[in-house]
Amino acid sequence: MMTLLDRDRLAELDKDSLIAIILEMQEVVQRLEEQVAGLQQEVQELRDQLAKNSRNSGQPPSSDGLKKQPVNLREKGKRRSGGQPGHEGHTLEMVCEPDVIEPHGVETCPHCAADLRDVEPLRVEKRQVFDLPVVRLAVTEHRAEVKQCPGCGQEVRGCFPAGVSQPAQYGPRLKAQAVYLTVYQLLPLARTSELFEDFYGHTPSEALLLAAQSEVAGQVAPALAEVKRQLVESAVAHFDESGLRVEGHLEWLHVAGTAGLTCYAVHPKRGRQAPQAIGILPAFSGRAVHDGWAPYLSFDHCQHALCNAHHLRELLFIVERYQQPWAEDMARLLLDIKAEVEAAPPDWTTLPPDRIIHYERRYQEILQQGFAANPPPAQPVPRKRGRRKQPPAKNLLDRLDRYRAETLAFMYDFRVPFDNNLAERDLRMMKVRQKVSGTFRTRAGADTFCALRSYISTARKQGQNVLQSLQDAFLGQPFMPCRQAE
Repeated sequence: MMTLLDRDRLAELDKDSLIAIILEMQEVVQRLEEQVAGLQQEVQELRDQLAKNSRNSGQPPSSDGLKKQPVNLREKGKRRSGGQPGHEGHTLEMVCEPDVIEPHGVETCPHCAADLRDVEPLRVEKRQVFDLPVVRLAVTEHRAEVKQCPGCGQEVRGCFPAGVSQPAQYGPRLKAQAVYLTVYQLLPLARTSELFEDFYGHTPSEALLLAAQSEVAGQVAPALAEVKRQLVESAVAHFDESGLRVEGHLEWLHVAGTAGLTCYAVHPKRGRQAPQAIGILPAFSGRAVHDGWAPYLSFDHCQHALCNAHHLRELLFIVERYQQPWAEDMARLLLDIKAEVEAAPPDWTTLPPDRIIHYERRYQEILQQGFAANPPPAQPVPRKRGRRKQPPAKNLLDRLDRYRAETLAFMYDFRVPFDNNLAERDLRMMKVRQKVSGTFRTRAGADTFCALRSYISTARKQGQNVLQSLQDAFLGQPFMPCRQAE
């Protein structure tokens, strides 16, 4: 620690001593300035973190807590809610052949008490009530004959149908409903058993519900292999990942999908190892749409497209926290391009060359404005291990500059969407499952659930009845995905 000297003692010192004191003071001031700069940066980072929400960052809406919900980035529509003019409405229509007819005759006139039992009716007014019949389980008893052969004396037994292996067991329709409720509608096992008790008077055990999931997961394996094959051959596919708890530990749920296909997989890692193990992205040669996560970009045998919904949120954050006009200009430019792409004639596959040149020039101008507002430090900080920290605005500018072709991919090829919302929608219900049940207790349970959700999501996207698709799978005839038009 520096010794404090008063004026008189300083006056007694020689020139060399004074120079030494001044140099020591400069070193102290420099260290203090570095500490203050570090603290200011830390305070700014903490304030930025507190200011983030689902509107201006990638945080989920659930992280907003009880605060006022942020305004949606989507522009407010000009039409009122509800059915629009010209929309064909849907209402309950009477049927020509009802299942049950209940006549309601008139026997006495309420006005004069005359007997009307022999009077012919002028007309019959009809009202139909649609309701469920009384539901109960139908028990089918299979009886296999046992005979003794008179020739050799051996007993010969009749063959039971395939799948009938126990003295008493549940059939494929009930097991399909169990999987439908637990995997598709996300009901917990205990509540599913209670539902069967209330509906049918039978309470299947939780072990039976889990066994039904494992059984049908094995049956849909050929369909899932076809899903993966078609995803690999797709021209455009979406990729995303999200945290998922398995056996009490944080693991990662990965999804690959198109408008007609979905594949889920759980892996302990979030980075490059996971796509390598899943096997879709390493063999994919089309256009991969994602949020810019670095491990995706490391697969350089395919083209990439970045999610502009993420960019819009980050740009809004820069506008709110740093008041930099270039960010607002960039957001408006991306939305203008999106509007022009959506308004293009159906037979167009890309914007005209002059419009592309115009937008590319404007994109470059905005980047230049952004870099001018975020210059590099005048004196470089001493080099430390790892990547040097930068302000959020500079990080975003570097990404938009380096991946400008990936950011504007939707302008060059209309098959490429503006955002990665398809993958985020595919992940949403899996996150709901985690909120309902908290965690998967076993790795096998997580893998089974992912396999079944992949099958169900694909069937749903391709217009199939989910319950019927599950019943077909139990009977050994799973739905096989059709190739979708690109």
